[in-house]
Amino acid sequence: MAKYIFVTGGVVSSLGKGIVAASIGVLLKSRGLKVTMQKFDPYINVDPGLMSPLQHGEVFVTKDGAETDLDLGHYERFIDENLTKYSSVSSGRVYKAVIDNERQGRYMGKTVQVIPHITDEIKRLLKRAAANTKSDVVIVEVGGTVGDIESLPFLEAIRQARREFGEENTFYIHATLVPYLKAAGELKTKPTQHSVKELKSLGIQPDMLVLRSEEPIEQENIDKISLFTDINPEAIFQSYDVPIIYEIILNLKKQKIDELILNHFKIENTKEANLYKWEGLIKQIKETKDKVRVAIVGKYVSLHDAYISVIESLKHAGWAENKLIELVWVDSEKTTKEQIQNKLKDVDGILIPGGFGQRGIDGKIWALEYGRISKIPTLGICFGMQLAAIEFAKNVLGLKQVCSDEFYECNGGENIIRKNYNNRFKLGEYVTYFKEDSKIREIYDQSQTRERHRHRYEFNHKYIDRFEQNGMMITGYNKQIKAVDVLELVDHPWYIHVQYHPEYISRPLKPHPLFRGFIKACVKNQK
Repeated sequence: MAKYIFVTGGVVSSLGKGIVAASIGVLLKSRGLKVTMQKFDPYINVDPGLMSPLQHGEVFVTKDGAETDLDLGHYERFIDENLTKYSSVSSGRVYKAVIDNERQGRYMGKTVQVIPHITDEIKRLLKRAAANTKSDVVIVEVGGTVGDIESLPFLEAIRQARREFGEENTFYIHATLVPYLKAAGELKTKPTQHSVKELKSLGIQPDMLVLRSEEPIEQENIDKISLFTDINPEAIFQSYDVPIIYEIILNLKKQKIDELILNHFKIENTKEANLYKWEGLIKQIKETKDKVRVAIVGKYVSLHDAYISVIESLKHAGWAENKLIELVWVDSEKTTKEQIQNKLKDVDGILIPGGFGQRGIDGKIWALEYGRISKIPTLGICFGMQLAAIEFAKNVLGLKQVCSDEFYECNGGENIIRKNYNNRFKLGEYVTYFKEDSKIREIYDQSQTRERHRHRYEFNHKYIDRFEQNGMMITGYNKQIKAVDVLELVDHPWYIHVQYHPEYISRPLKPHPLFRGFIKACVKNQK
Protein backbone atom coordinates (compact mmCIF):
# COMPACT_ATOMS: atom_id res chain seq x y z
CA MET A 1 0.00 0.00 0.00
CA ALA A 2 1.13 3.55 -0.69
CA LYS A 3 2.31 5.74 2.17
CA TYR A 4 0.64 9.12 2.71
CA ILE A 5 2.25 12.26 4.13
CA PHE A 6 -0.18 15.06 5.02
CA VAL A 7 1.22 18.58 5.36
CA THR A 8 -0.95 21.16 7.12
CA GLY A 9 -0.21 24.77 8.01
CA GLY A 10 -0.92 26.93 11.02
CA VAL A 11 -0.77 30.50 12.33
CA VAL A 12 -0.64 32.25 8.92
CA SER A 13 -0.96 31.42 5.24
CA SER A 14 1.92 31.66 2.74
CA LEU A 15 4.23 29.81 5.13
CA GLY A 16 5.90 27.91 2.34
CA LYS A 17 4.54 24.53 3.42
CA GLY A 18 4.33 23.59 -0.25
CA ILE A 19 8.08 24.15 -0.60
CA VAL A 20 8.67 22.08 2.53
CA ALA A 21 6.46 19.31 1.14
CA ALA A 22 8.26 19.40 -2.22
CA SER A 23 11.66 19.34 -0.51
CA ILE A 24 10.65 16.21 1.38
CA GLY A 25 9.56 14.78 -1.95
CA VAL A 26 13.04 15.41 -3.39
CA LEU A 27 14.67 13.66 -0.43
CA LEU A 28 12.42 10.61 -0.58
CA LYS A 29 12.80 10.33 -4.35
CA SER A 30 16.58 10.52 -3.95
CA ARG A 31 16.31 7.56 -1.57
CA GLY A 32 14.85 5.47 -4.40
CA LEU A 33 11.12 5.84 -3.71
CA LYS A 34 8.54 6.79 -6.35
CA VAL A 35 6.90 10.00 -5.17
CA THR A 36 3.89 11.98 -6.30
CA MET A 37 2.23 15.05 -4.81
CA GLN A 38 -1.29 16.32 -4.35
CA LYS A 39 -2.79 19.66 -3.34
CA PHE A 40 -6.09 20.13 -1.48
CA ASP A 41 -7.47 23.62 -2.11
CA PRO A 42 -10.41 24.74 0.06
CA TYR A 43 -11.92 27.21 -2.44
CA ILE A 44 -15.26 26.42 -4.10
CA ASN A 45 -13.99 26.95 -7.65
CA VAL A 46 -13.91 23.60 -9.47
CA ASP A 47 -10.40 24.52 -10.63
CA PRO A 48 -8.41 27.77 -10.95
CA GLY A 49 -8.97 27.98 -14.73
CA LEU A 50 -11.42 30.89 -14.54
CA MET A 51 -9.68 32.67 -11.66
CA SER A 52 -7.96 35.98 -12.24
CA PRO A 53 -4.17 35.57 -11.93
CA LEU A 54 -4.34 38.47 -9.48
CA GLN A 55 -6.32 36.22 -7.11
CA HIS A 56 -4.14 33.12 -6.83
CA GLY A 57 -1.26 33.69 -9.22
CA GLU A 58 -0.72 31.74 -12.41
CA VAL A 59 -2.76 28.78 -13.55
CA PHE A 60 -0.41 25.84 -13.94
CA VAL A 61 -1.31 23.28 -16.63
CA THR A 62 -0.38 19.63 -16.18
CA LYS A 63 0.67 17.24 -18.94
CA ASP A 64 -2.83 15.74 -19.11
CA GLY A 65 -4.46 19.16 -19.39
CA ALA A 66 -5.64 19.99 -15.86
CA GLU A 67 -5.74 23.67 -14.88
CA THR A 68 -4.29 23.75 -11.38
CA ASP A 69 -2.87 25.85 -8.57
CA LEU A 70 0.62 27.31 -9.04
CA ASP A 71 1.87 25.08 -6.20
CA LEU A 72 1.80 22.15 -8.61
CA GLY A 73 4.41 24.01 -10.64
CA HIS A 74 6.65 24.14 -7.57
CA TYR A 75 6.08 20.41 -6.98
CA GLU A 76 7.04 19.51 -10.55
CA ARG A 77 10.13 21.72 -10.51
CA PHE A 78 11.33 20.15 -7.26
CA ILE A 79 10.57 16.45 -7.69
CA ASP A 80 10.88 16.45 -11.51
CA GLU A 81 7.77 14.34 -12.01
CA ASN A 82 4.79 15.10 -14.24
CA LEU A 83 1.68 15.47 -12.10
CA THR A 84 -1.88 14.82 -13.26
CA LYS A 85 -5.45 15.99 -12.83
CA TYR A 86 -5.60 13.80 -9.72
CA SER A 87 -2.93 15.98 -8.11
CA SER A 88 -5.24 18.99 -7.83
CA VAL A 89 -8.34 18.71 -5.64
CA SER A 90 -10.54 21.69 -4.76
CA SER A 91 -13.63 21.83 -2.57
CA GLY A 92 -15.58 22.75 -5.69
CA ARG A 93 -14.41 19.63 -7.50
CA VAL A 94 -15.29 17.42 -4.54
CA TYR A 95 -18.73 18.93 -3.98
CA LYS A 96 -19.50 18.83 -7.71
CA ALA A 97 -18.66 15.12 -7.87
CA VAL A 98 -20.86 14.38 -4.87
CA ILE A 99 -23.77 16.46 -6.18
CA ASP A 100 -23.47 14.80 -9.61
CA ASN A 101 -23.58 11.40 -7.92
CA GLU A 102 -26.66 12.42 -5.94
CA ARG A 103 -28.45 13.65 -9.08
CA GLN A 104 -27.70 10.32 -10.76
CA GLY A 105 -29.21 8.40 -7.85
CA ARG A 106 -25.97 6.73 -6.81
CA TYR A 107 -26.65 7.27 -3.10
CA MET A 108 -29.87 5.26 -3.28
CA GLY A 109 -32.04 7.94 -1.68
CA LYS A 110 -29.78 8.55 1.32
CA THR A 111 -29.33 11.96 2.92
CA VAL A 112 -26.09 13.33 1.44
CA GLN A 113 -23.81 14.84 4.10
CA VAL A 114 -20.28 16.13 4.59
CA ILE A 115 -19.57 12.97 6.57
CA PRO A 116 -19.40 10.44 5.04
CA HIS A 117 -20.04 11.50 1.43
CA ILE A 118 -17.73 14.50 1.05
CA THR A 119 -14.94 12.94 3.09
CA ASP A 120 -15.31 9.63 1.21
CA GLU A 121 -14.88 11.46 -2.11
CA ILE A 122 -11.73 13.15 -0.78
CA LYS A 123 -10.32 9.78 0.30
CA ARG A 124 -11.24 8.29 -3.09
CA LEU A 125 -9.19 11.01 -4.81
CA LEU A 126 -6.34 10.36 -2.37
CA LYS A 127 -6.23 6.71 -3.34
CA ARG A 128 -6.69 7.54 -7.03
CA ALA A 129 -3.57 9.74 -6.99
CA ALA A 130 -1.53 6.84 -5.63
CA ALA A 131 -3.00 4.23 -7.97
CA ASN A 132 -2.78 6.41 -11.08
CA THR A 133 0.96 6.98 -10.61
CA LYS A 134 1.82 3.68 -8.87
CA SER A 135 3.70 5.76 -6.29
CA ASP A 136 5.28 4.53 -3.07
CA VAL A 137 4.61 7.84 -1.34
CA VAL A 138 1.91 10.47 -1.85
CA ILE A 139 2.66 13.86 -0.28
CA VAL A 140 -0.49 15.90 0.25
CA GLU A 141 -0.50 19.60 1.03
CA VAL A 142 -3.71 20.83 2.65
CA GLY A 143 -4.23 24.43 1.54
CA GLY A 144 -5.21 27.20 3.91
CA THR A 145 -4.63 27.38 7.63
CA VAL A 146 -5.85 25.10 10.42
CA GLY A 147 -8.93 26.79 11.87
CA ASP A 148 -10.31 27.96 8.53
CA ILE A 149 -13.88 26.77 8.08
CA GLU A 150 -13.27 26.02 4.39
CA SER A 151 -10.63 23.34 5.02
CA LEU A 152 -12.51 21.37 7.68
CA PRO A 153 -13.75 18.59 5.34
CA PHE A 154 -10.19 17.98 4.12
CA LEU A 155 -8.84 17.84 7.67
CA GLU A 156 -11.59 15.42 8.67
CA ALA A 157 -10.79 13.25 5.63
CA ILE A 158 -7.09 13.02 6.48
CA ARG A 159 -8.02 12.26 10.10
CA GLN A 160 -10.12 9.35 8.85
CA ALA A 161 -7.27 8.30 6.55
CA ARG A 162 -5.15 7.13 9.49
CA ARG A 163 -8.00 4.99 10.78
CA GLU A 164 -8.61 3.54 7.30
CA PHE A 165 -5.06 3.25 5.92
CA GLY A 166 -3.27 2.49 9.20
CA GLU A 167 -0.84 4.46 11.34
CA GLU A 168 2.17 2.89 9.64
CA ASN A 169 0.89 4.22 6.27
CA THR A 170 0.09 7.81 7.29
CA PHE A 171 2.23 10.65 8.58
CA TYR A 172 1.11 14.11 9.71
CA ILE A 173 3.40 17.14 9.35
CA HIS A 174 2.31 20.50 10.70
CA ALA A 175 4.14 23.64 9.54
CA THR A 176 3.81 26.72 11.74
CA LEU A 177 5.30 30.16 12.12
CA VAL A 178 7.61 31.09 14.99
CA PRO A 179 7.62 34.89 14.73
CA TYR A 180 10.40 37.16 15.93
CA LEU A 181 9.25 40.26 17.80
CA LYS A 182 11.78 43.05 17.44
CA ALA A 183 10.39 45.02 20.38
CA ALA A 184 10.82 42.04 22.70
CA GLY A 185 13.96 40.82 20.97
CA GLU A 186 12.84 37.20 21.02
CA LEU A 187 11.10 34.41 19.15
CA LYS A 188 7.56 33.62 20.28
CA THR A 189 6.38 30.00 20.49
CA LYS A 190 2.80 30.65 21.64
CA PRO A 191 1.29 30.80 18.10
CA THR A 192 2.71 27.33 17.39
CA GLN A 193 1.37 25.98 20.67
CA HIS A 194 -2.14 27.25 19.85
CA SER A 195 -1.98 25.99 16.26
CA VAL A 196 -1.13 22.45 17.37
CA LYS A 197 -3.86 22.65 20.01
CA GLU A 198 -6.35 23.58 17.27
CA LEU A 199 -5.22 20.67 15.09
CA LYS A 200 -5.45 18.23 18.01
CA SER A 201 -9.00 19.42 18.71
CA LEU A 202 -9.86 18.13 15.23
CA GLY A 203 -8.50 14.70 16.10
CA ILE A 204 -5.10 15.01 14.45
CA GLN A 205 -1.91 14.63 16.50
CA PRO A 206 1.05 15.80 14.38
CA ASP A 207 3.89 13.33 14.01
CA MET A 208 6.24 16.16 13.11
CA LEU A 209 6.50 19.93 13.31
CA VAL A 210 8.32 22.10 10.80
CA LEU A 211 8.97 25.55 12.24
CA ARG A 212 9.18 28.50 9.86
CA SER A 213 11.28 31.39 11.11
CA GLU A 214 13.49 34.21 9.92
CA GLU A 215 16.55 32.63 11.53
CA PRO A 216 17.60 29.41 13.32
CA ILE A 217 15.73 28.61 16.55
CA GLU A 218 17.56 27.85 19.79
CA GLN A 219 17.18 24.40 21.38
CA GLU A 220 15.58 26.00 24.41
CA ASN A 221 12.61 27.08 22.29
CA ILE A 222 12.46 23.68 20.59
CA ASP A 223 12.20 22.00 24.00
CA LYS A 224 9.49 24.46 25.06
CA ILE A 225 7.43 23.71 21.95
CA SER A 226 7.94 19.99 22.52
CA LEU A 227 6.66 20.25 26.08
CA PHE A 228 3.48 22.12 25.17
CA THR A 229 2.65 20.16 21.98
CA ASP A 230 3.58 16.65 23.16
CA ILE A 231 5.87 16.16 20.15
CA ASN A 232 9.36 14.77 20.64
CA PRO A 233 12.16 17.32 20.10
CA GLU A 234 13.66 14.90 17.53
CA ALA A 235 10.49 15.33 15.46
CA ILE A 236 10.66 19.14 15.43
CA PHE A 237 12.47 20.53 12.40
CA GLN A 238 13.38 24.01 11.25
CA SER A 239 12.85 25.72 7.92
CA TYR A 240 14.34 29.16 8.30
CA ASP A 241 14.63 31.81 5.60
CA VAL A 242 17.22 31.16 2.89
CA PRO A 243 18.14 33.27 -0.17
CA ILE A 244 17.69 30.31 -2.56
CA ILE A 245 14.54 28.22 -2.03
CA TYR A 246 16.28 25.02 -3.14
CA GLU A 247 18.57 25.32 -0.10
CA ILE A 248 15.63 24.12 1.97
CA ILE A 249 16.22 20.64 0.53
CA LEU A 250 19.76 20.59 1.91
CA ASN A 251 18.76 22.14 5.25
CA LEU A 252 16.12 19.48 5.86
CA LYS A 253 18.52 16.76 4.80
CA LYS A 254 21.09 17.97 7.34
CA GLN A 255 18.43 17.60 10.02
CA LYS A 256 17.73 14.03 8.77
CA ILE A 257 14.05 14.65 8.19
CA ASP A 258 13.91 11.80 5.67
CA GLU A 259 15.28 9.33 8.23
CA LEU A 260 12.48 10.03 10.69
CA ILE A 261 9.81 9.64 8.00
CA LEU A 262 11.27 6.38 6.67
CA ASN A 263 11.53 4.99 10.21
CA HIS A 264 7.87 5.80 10.83
CA PHE A 265 6.86 4.01 7.63
CA LYS A 266 9.23 1.12 8.46
CA ILE A 267 10.80 1.47 5.02
CA GLU A 268 14.25 -0.12 5.07
CA ASN A 269 17.15 -0.75 2.71
CA THR A 270 16.75 2.45 0.75
CA LYS A 271 19.79 3.99 -0.91
CA GLU A 272 21.49 7.05 0.53
CA ALA A 273 20.22 10.36 -0.76
CA ASN A 274 22.46 11.71 -3.51
CA LEU A 275 22.03 15.48 -3.69
CA TYR A 276 25.29 16.40 -5.39
CA LYS A 277 23.48 18.00 -8.34
CA TRP A 278 21.46 20.23 -6.02
CA GLU A 279 24.58 21.07 -4.02
CA GLY A 280 26.41 21.96 -7.21
CA LEU A 281 23.54 24.14 -8.43
CA ILE A 282 23.29 26.07 -5.18
CA LYS A 283 27.07 26.57 -5.06
CA GLN A 284 27.02 27.84 -8.64
CA ILE A 285 24.16 30.27 -7.94
CA LYS A 286 25.99 31.73 -4.96
CA GLU A 287 29.16 32.21 -6.99
CA THR A 288 27.42 33.81 -9.96
CA LYS A 289 27.74 37.59 -10.10
CA ASP A 290 27.00 38.72 -13.67
CA LYS A 291 23.42 39.71 -14.51
CA VAL A 292 21.13 39.80 -17.51
CA ARG A 293 18.28 42.34 -17.59
CA VAL A 294 15.02 40.93 -18.94
CA ALA A 295 11.79 42.90 -19.22
CA ILE A 296 8.50 41.10 -18.59
CA VAL A 297 5.68 43.08 -20.18
CA GLY A 298 2.21 42.13 -18.91
CA LYS A 299 -0.91 43.38 -17.20
CA TYR A 300 -0.60 41.28 -14.02
CA VAL A 301 2.82 42.54 -12.98
CA SER A 302 1.50 43.84 -9.63
CA LEU A 303 1.47 40.17 -8.51
CA HIS A 304 4.66 38.45 -9.61
CA ASP A 305 3.16 35.03 -8.81
CA ALA A 306 0.98 35.53 -11.90
CA TYR A 307 4.14 34.73 -13.90
CA ILE A 308 5.92 32.46 -11.42
CA SER A 309 6.75 29.65 -13.88
CA VAL A 310 8.14 32.17 -16.38
CA ILE A 311 10.26 33.75 -13.64
CA GLU A 312 11.60 30.39 -12.48
CA SER A 313 12.30 29.28 -16.07
CA LEU A 314 14.34 32.43 -16.69
CA LYS A 315 16.30 31.74 -13.51
CA HIS A 316 16.97 28.14 -14.56
CA ALA A 317 18.28 29.28 -17.93
CA GLY A 318 20.33 32.05 -16.33
CA TRP A 319 22.03 29.67 -13.91
CA ALA A 320 22.89 27.35 -16.81
CA GLU A 321 24.63 30.30 -18.48
CA ASN A 322 26.25 31.53 -15.24
CA LYS A 323 24.03 34.60 -15.12
CA LEU A 324 21.61 36.00 -12.57
CA ILE A 325 18.34 37.39 -13.92
CA GLU A 326 17.43 40.98 -13.16
CA LEU A 327 13.77 41.44 -13.98
CA VAL A 328 12.34 44.73 -15.24
CA TRP A 329 8.58 44.76 -14.73
CA VAL A 330 6.53 46.72 -17.27
CA ASP A 331 2.79 47.19 -16.76
CA SER A 332 1.34 46.97 -20.26
CA GLU A 333 -1.94 48.56 -19.19
CA LYS A 334 -0.66 51.67 -17.40
CA THR A 335 1.88 53.03 -19.83
CA THR A 336 2.38 55.00 -23.04
CA LYS A 337 4.39 54.08 -26.12
CA GLU A 338 7.11 56.54 -25.12
CA GLN A 339 7.27 55.12 -21.58
CA ILE A 340 7.55 51.59 -22.99
CA GLN A 341 10.50 52.62 -25.14
CA ASN A 342 12.23 54.35 -22.22
CA LYS A 343 11.83 51.28 -20.00
CA LEU A 344 13.08 48.88 -22.68
CA LYS A 345 16.06 50.82 -23.99
CA ASP A 346 18.42 49.41 -21.34
CA VAL A 347 17.23 45.78 -21.20
CA ASP A 348 19.00 42.81 -22.76
CA GLY A 349 15.81 40.94 -23.68
CA ILE A 350 12.02 41.30 -23.80
CA LEU A 351 9.49 38.64 -22.82
CA ILE A 352 5.75 38.86 -23.51
CA PRO A 353 4.01 36.17 -21.39
CA GLY A 354 0.63 34.52 -21.86
CA GLY A 355 -2.68 36.13 -21.01
CA PHE A 356 -6.24 36.66 -22.13
CA GLY A 357 -8.42 39.58 -23.18
CA GLN A 358 -8.03 42.94 -24.84
CA ARG A 359 -7.07 44.93 -21.75
CA GLY A 360 -3.41 45.96 -21.80
CA ILE A 361 -2.65 44.75 -25.33
CA ASP A 362 -1.42 48.12 -26.63
CA GLY A 363 1.56 48.12 -24.26
CA LYS A 364 2.51 44.60 -25.31
CA ILE A 365 2.24 45.46 -29.01
CA TRP A 366 4.45 48.54 -28.52
CA ALA A 367 7.00 46.37 -26.72
CA LEU A 368 6.95 43.81 -29.53
CA GLU A 369 7.41 46.56 -32.11
CA TYR A 370 10.32 48.00 -30.14
CA GLY A 371 11.98 44.59 -29.81
CA ARG A 372 11.55 43.90 -33.52
CA ILE A 373 12.88 47.24 -34.75
CA SER A 374 15.65 47.59 -32.14
CA LYS A 375 16.90 44.02 -32.74
CA ILE A 376 16.52 43.12 -29.06
CA PRO A 377 16.02 39.38 -28.30
CA THR A 378 12.25 38.98 -27.88
CA LEU A 379 10.24 35.95 -26.76
CA GLY A 380 6.45 35.81 -26.95
CA ILE A 381 4.53 33.03 -25.22
CA CYS A 382 0.97 31.97 -26.18
CA PHE A 383 -0.94 35.29 -26.22
CA GLY A 384 2.45 36.95 -26.72
CA MET A 385 2.83 35.06 -30.02
CA GLN A 386 -0.63 36.10 -31.15
CA LEU A 387 0.11 39.77 -30.43
CA ALA A 388 3.44 39.46 -32.28
CA ALA A 389 1.45 38.33 -35.31
CA ILE A 390 -0.95 41.26 -34.96
CA GLU A 391 1.94 43.75 -34.61
CA PHE A 392 3.67 42.34 -37.71
CA ALA A 393 0.46 42.43 -39.73
CA LYS A 394 -0.14 46.06 -38.80
CA ASN A 395 3.33 47.53 -39.03
CA VAL A 396 5.08 45.37 -41.63
CA LEU A 397 2.34 44.07 -43.90
CA GLY A 398 0.39 47.32 -43.57
CA LEU A 399 -2.95 45.57 -43.15
CA LYS A 400 -5.87 47.69 -42.01
CA GLN A 401 -8.37 46.75 -39.30
CA VAL A 402 -6.18 43.96 -37.95
CA CYS A 403 -8.06 42.09 -35.25
CA SER A 404 -8.44 38.89 -33.25
CA ASP A 405 -11.60 36.84 -32.84
CA GLU A 406 -10.88 36.89 -29.10
CA PHE A 407 -11.55 40.61 -28.78
CA TYR A 408 -14.54 41.33 -30.99
CA GLU A 409 -16.22 40.35 -34.23
CA CYS A 410 -13.91 41.36 -37.06
CA ASN A 411 -16.74 42.40 -39.42
CA GLY A 412 -14.67 42.22 -42.57
CA GLY A 413 -11.41 43.12 -40.88
CA GLU A 414 -8.20 41.10 -41.01
CA ASN A 415 -8.63 38.46 -38.32
CA ILE A 416 -5.00 37.42 -37.95
CA ILE A 417 -5.99 35.40 -34.87
CA ARG A 418 -9.04 33.16 -35.15
CA LYS A 419 -10.80 30.50 -33.13
CA ASN A 420 -9.19 27.13 -33.63
CA TYR A 421 -10.69 24.72 -36.12
CA ASN A 422 -13.12 23.05 -33.67
CA ASN A 423 -13.52 25.97 -31.21
CA ARG A 424 -12.24 23.89 -28.32
CA PHE A 425 -9.96 25.03 -25.52
CA LYS A 426 -6.62 23.31 -26.08
CA LEU A 427 -5.17 22.08 -22.80
CA GLY A 428 -2.25 19.78 -22.06
CA GLU A 429 0.55 18.24 -24.07
CA TYR A 430 0.74 18.26 -27.87
CA VAL A 431 3.53 17.64 -30.38
CA THR A 432 5.11 20.50 -32.34
CA TYR A 433 7.11 19.74 -35.49
CA PHE A 434 9.97 22.10 -36.40
CA LYS A 435 10.94 23.29 -39.85
CA GLU A 436 14.38 22.28 -41.05
CA ASP A 437 17.14 24.92 -40.97
CA SER A 438 15.12 27.06 -38.56
CA LYS A 439 16.45 28.78 -35.47
CA ILE A 440 13.91 27.03 -33.25
CA ARG A 441 15.06 23.61 -34.48
CA GLU A 442 18.66 24.60 -33.81
CA ILE A 443 17.72 25.66 -30.27
CA TYR A 444 15.99 22.36 -29.47
CA ASP A 445 18.46 20.29 -31.52
CA GLN A 446 15.62 17.98 -32.52
CA SER A 447 12.86 17.81 -35.11
CA GLN A 448 9.92 17.92 -32.71
CA THR A 449 8.97 18.63 -29.11
CA ARG A 450 6.16 17.92 -26.70
CA GLU A 451 4.86 21.06 -25.01
CA ARG A 452 1.84 22.07 -22.94
CA HIS A 453 -0.88 24.32 -24.35
CA ARG A 454 -3.60 26.55 -22.93
CA HIS A 455 -5.46 28.45 -25.65
CA ARG A 456 -8.59 28.63 -27.77
CA TYR A 457 -7.37 31.06 -30.44
CA GLU A 458 -4.55 30.64 -32.93
CA PHE A 459 -2.84 32.07 -36.01
CA ASN A 460 -5.05 32.26 -39.11
CA HIS A 461 -3.63 29.98 -41.81
CA LYS A 462 -4.71 32.19 -44.68
CA TYR A 463 -1.98 34.69 -43.76
CA ILE A 464 0.90 32.18 -43.78
CA ASP A 465 2.12 33.04 -47.30
CA ARG A 466 2.06 36.81 -46.75
CA PHE A 467 3.92 36.47 -43.45
CA GLU A 468 6.62 34.23 -44.90
CA GLN A 469 7.05 36.39 -47.99
CA ASN A 470 7.89 39.27 -45.64
CA GLY A 471 10.31 37.38 -43.39
CA MET A 472 8.09 36.07 -40.57
CA MET A 473 8.46 32.32 -40.96
CA ILE A 474 6.21 29.56 -39.65
CA THR A 475 8.85 27.25 -38.17
CA GLY A 476 6.74 25.14 -35.81
CA TYR A 477 3.45 23.42 -36.62
CA ASN A 478 1.05 21.29 -34.61
CA LYS A 479 -0.38 18.63 -36.92
CA GLN A 480 -2.71 17.21 -34.28
CA ILE A 481 -4.68 20.42 -33.75
CA LYS A 482 -3.74 21.97 -37.13
CA ALA A 483 -2.15 25.03 -35.58
CA VAL A 484 0.84 27.31 -36.11
CA ASP A 485 3.02 26.92 -33.03
CA VAL A 486 6.13 28.98 -33.79
CA LEU A 487 6.74 32.33 -35.51
CA GLU A 488 10.33 33.32 -36.23
CA LEU A 489 11.61 36.54 -37.82
CA VAL A 490 14.43 35.92 -40.28
CA ASP A 491 16.06 39.36 -40.32
CA HIS A 492 16.56 39.56 -36.56
CA PRO A 493 19.17 38.18 -34.12
CA TRP A 494 16.50 36.46 -31.98
CA TYR A 495 12.77 37.16 -32.43
CA ILE A 496 10.83 33.95 -31.68
CA HIS A 497 7.27 33.43 -30.51
CA VAL A 498 5.53 30.20 -29.48
CA GLN A 499 1.89 29.27 -29.01
CA TYR A 500 2.69 26.76 -26.27
CA HIS A 501 3.91 27.31 -22.69
CA PRO A 502 7.55 26.18 -22.35
CA GLU A 503 7.68 27.49 -18.78
CA TYR A 504 5.57 24.59 -17.52
CA ILE A 505 8.28 21.99 -18.14
CA SER A 506 11.47 23.85 -17.19
CA ARG A 507 13.33 22.43 -14.18
CA PRO A 508 16.18 23.82 -12.03
CA LEU A 509 18.44 20.93 -13.03
CA LYS A 510 17.04 20.73 -16.59
CA PRO A 511 16.46 24.27 -17.92
CA HIS A 512 14.17 24.51 -20.92
CA PRO A 513 16.12 24.89 -24.20
CA LEU A 514 13.97 27.78 -25.43
CA PHE A 515 14.59 29.85 -22.29
CA ARG A 516 18.26 28.92 -22.41
CA GLY A 517 18.45 30.00 -26.05
CA PHE A 518 16.73 33.26 -25.13
CA ILE A 519 19.18 33.99 -22.32
CA LYS A 520 22.13 33.16 -24.57
CA ALA A 521 20.80 35.71 -27.05
CA CYS A 522 20.38 38.26 -24.25
CA VAL A 523 24.02 37.74 -23.18
CA LYS A 524 25.14 38.17 -26.78
CA ASN A 525 23.06 41.35 -27.00
CA GLN A 526 24.96 42.76 -24.01
CA LYS A 527 28.20 42.52 -25.99
